[in-house]
Amino acid sequence: MNLPLNLREKLRNLPDEPGCYMMRDRRGRIIYVGKAVSLRKRIQSYFRLATFRRGDPKLRGLVKSVHDLDFIVVRNEAEAVLTEGRLIKEYRPRYNVSFKDDKRFILLRAETGLQFPRFNLCRIRRDDGCIYFGPYVSSQAARATLDFIEKKFGLRKCSPLFPDDKTYEHCINDIVRYCSAPCVGKITQQEYFRQFGEACAFLRGERLMYLSELKEGMDKASENMEFEKAAAIRDTLQMLRTVIKQRARIASTPVIKKEEGRIGVEELRKILRLKKVPDVIEAFDISNISGTYAVASMVCSERGIACRNRYRRFKIKTVDGIDDSAMMAEVIARRFSRLLAERKILPDLVLVDGGIAQMRAARGELDKLGLNNLPVSGLAKRNEEIYPDGKNIPVLLPDNSPALKVLQRLRDEAHRFALTYHQQLRNRCIRESALDDVPGIGKKKKKALLGKFGSVRRIMNATEDQIASVPGIGYELARAIKGMLGRV
Repeated sequence: MNLPLNLREKLRNLPDEPGCYMMRDRRGRIIYVGKAVSLRKRIQSYFRLATFRRGDPKLRGLVKSVHDLDFIVVRNEAEAVLTEGRLIKEYRPRYNVSFKDDKRFILLRAETGLQFPRFNLCRIRRDDGCIYFGPYVSSQAARATLDFIEKKFGLRKCSPLFPDDKTYEHCINDIVRYCSAPCVGKITQQEYFRQFGEACAFLRGERLMYLSELKEGMDKASENMEFEKAAAIRDTLQMLRTVIKQRARIASTPVIKKEEGRIGVEELRKILRLKKVPDVIEAFDISNISGTYAVASMVCSERGIACRNRYRRFKIKTVDGIDDSAMMAEVIARRFSRLLAERKILPDLVLVDGGIAQMRAARGELDKLGLNNLPVSGLAKRNEEIYPDGKNIPVLLPDNSPALKVLQRLRDEAHRFALTYHQQLRNRCIRESALDDVPGIGKKKKKALLGKFGSVRRIMNATEDQIASVPGIGYELARAIKGMLGRV
């Protein structure tokens, strides 16, 4: 297919991760928004000749109209669904039809203006002074969360907004639903407001200790062989985690991104107790499979925004087997030895993907180079734990923390960049190994072929005459090479 050069380049570099994509026409207008479990597989499928030939007129019209595309990487399919819905509602692309029914995901609304505030479920966000949490893909998880916070924090569920003694005569919520009953003075209005504020903080992801309490209750029930109770707590815990951890990454304008980045790095200075704002951060990640084709990446951000012209990648040279900490130490030593030798400006903060082991490995190498004042931190992916320089106890930030978002974006970008390089090396090695299967090809002839053409891919695209012109090859061997590479 005759595609614009910029579009072909983007198609080659798509990540194999979940996300949303936006297709644009020649004028830059978004004409289609879609979601995918794998952005690479889904988007590339549009531009295959077989897909185009079998597609209906609408699909062919869409493909013909695409001149450029953008994509957003998210954590999972649920976030992709949420992001897709929001983007379609915002841009109204003319090729989208699946969201024309204006289906809305469920929200938790905190009615803050009442005498005794309460929560309820809704599907429309209004400008009514209430606080909204969500939207949530799973309505079951949202309902379970509402039930949990009402019981945990003793919140009112009654329909009367201004209850009196007569209303309470028929109310037993304080008995069967753990209501704190502020309407009859069981607790003060001030105490009730405090509990309501705690519930809001929990929904923002700022009170993760309540999840830990639930897990302890589940473990205790299991130890006491109360398996039905343990299973019920487990299900509630899973749904609560779904709601608390759920975040959709929506496309932002450059102005919004810069503002988020500025706030994030300023917050980082306070959290990590740095001497200055970390305007320039370099993040490192390791990628390998069982120690093979081990590589590392370094990505950089300025004021929280990616600075791609400063990205670097490394082949691991001194470490054999699986040892991410040793690999991290090698890369840190190489990177900062070179910066010192070339007298280049150092970053304000070094971020490594991993926990305390990776952080200590990086710290050790920086100290050897005399860079004792250059701060380093680790970010562990499992629980998003931040390991500050020289500390054994990690820092846990709420999901909506601008500082955490800056670190997550950098860590994820370093992971993507390292994984892409690892896959390139692995695929190149697989192709080159195909030459070893050709009878009559030894080390010298293989070296001569690669020296002439530069890569196996170029050999595959060469004619038999061109291959035969390499000293020592000839037409018969050239035919065998073309036959073997054609099956790779």
